[in-house]
Amino acid sequence: MRVTEYVTFDAVGLAELVAKGEVTPAELEAAAREAVRAVGPRINAVVETWPADDEPTPGSTPLAGVPFLIKDIGVAMAGRRMELGSRLAAGHVAGADSSLMTRFRRAGLVTIGRTATPEMAYSITTEPALHGPTRNPWDPERSAGGSSGGAGAAVAAGVVPIAHATDAAGSLRIPAACNGLFGLKPTRGRISMGPDADEIFSGLAVHGSVSRTVRDSAALLDRMRGPEPGDPYAAPQPSRPYTEEVTRHPGRLRIGVLPQGWGGRRTTAPVADALARTVRLLESLGHQVAEAEAGLGADWEEFVLACTRLFTVNLAASVDELAAAFGRPVDTTTLEPATLAGYHYGQRVSGAQFVDALAIRNRVARSLARYFDAHDVLLTPTLPELPMPLGAYAEGAEALDGLGWIDRLNDRSPFTMAFNVAGTPAMSVPVTADAGTGLPIGMQFAAGHGLEGLLFRLAGQLEQASPWSSRTPAVWAGNPTRP
Repeated sequence: MRVTEYVTFDAVGLAELVAKGEVTPAELEAAAREAVRAVGPRINAVVETWPADDEPTPGSTPLAGVPFLIKDIGVAMAGRRMELGSRLAAGHVAGADSSLMTRFRRAGLVTIGRTATPEMAYSITTEPALHGPTRNPWDPERSAGGSSGGAGAAVAAGVVPIAHATDAAGSLRIPAACNGLFGLKPTRGRISMGPDADEIFSGLAVHGSVSRTVRDSAALLDRMRGPEPGDPYAAPQPSRPYTEEVTRHPGRLRIGVLPQGWGGRRTTAPVADALARTVRLLESLGHQVAEAEAGLGADWEEFVLACTRLFTVNLAASVDELAAAFGRPVDTTTLEPATLAGYHYGQRVSGAQFVDALAIRNRVARSLARYFDAHDVLLTPTLPELPMPLGAYAEGAEALDGLGWIDRLNDRSPFTMAFNVAGTPAMSVPVTADAGTGLPIGMQFAAGHGLEGLLFRLAGQLEQASPWSSRTPAVWAGNPTRP
């Protein structure tokens, strides 16, 4: 298969070709590798490729034979490096598959490499010192988002149609918004973190994916979901496969709109205009849409402080474990300024302060649950502004302590973190683009605990109604396309 044809198919479409015998997994793998070579120097999204070691059975699953990339954190593949985007973990090789990697193999995916992440996934832009910045395929001078920025850029550029991602503060939805992709953060407990962990970042982190079509994400979530023995909790299993939800009508939904972020950062004019167009589209589809208030159950400063304590305590424990395992120091030779500041901050958090942070996590979850008693869905911009120029997040980072860094990330992304804290599903949908720059603008839709099926139904409807759903990959062979 020629790469120019390969990049026009989504994952389900490619698997259908494999099932019919019209193309082999090896031919798809070759096309993906050609795409990596063509766009790699331009976007720096894939940090390593390797020979595929799986031989999927054509037609065995809706994704069998599809080339795939895993993020450089959160999922372990036996015999392959997982360096967490950090000099501290450089050269680390996983000894065994994680539970999720086993599920990727069973899904018939052909994993050919790993994508870039910021150090320890501790940023919402992907510009690690270890591998250098990942560039947005729509504008190489701008961020691809983070922490799943490598996954977002690779999918937007057509390297693979879908890629693994994680989300602890918006890390999946932000790259989806920056790169014009679909990305759904599942409910806490939907996908196992086993076997080496029960929770990541005290339950704020989840696995997921970014894709160019809604049905691809639904098909992969059907293969990712479900508990493993020993998991501390699990989300209720859906009544039907998510792939079936995509084609079902969502009904007339009560959609509340939150145009401004909880922390006070104002939504910029291009994003506010895109939100207004999204509201009109939803109304034309028959939904009831009105501005609404969604309380967090805590004031903003209290919320940011709790998030900081949860993140930095977990970060400090991870850093100590890695430093001991590799015999490396914890200093500026191994960690970037923001990560090192977070590490030192986490060391100073007391046990009582950590328990207080967990209590605020509970208050946020209860408060948003009450909101979803009265509304089916909450609509917000995914981000309050267009993708930032590369380097913008790092300006003055050396002067920030751990709290200052998390405050900066929440200020730049005030809409996303609350749903990690609450554990509810939320998705970024590429409904539209900025008329001036052509850059994609994502809209976030959140629902109550366990209601991914509802979000997939709405996403499927929007995909049919939105012109963005027909966009081709942003880059191939170094040639940008614009909406």
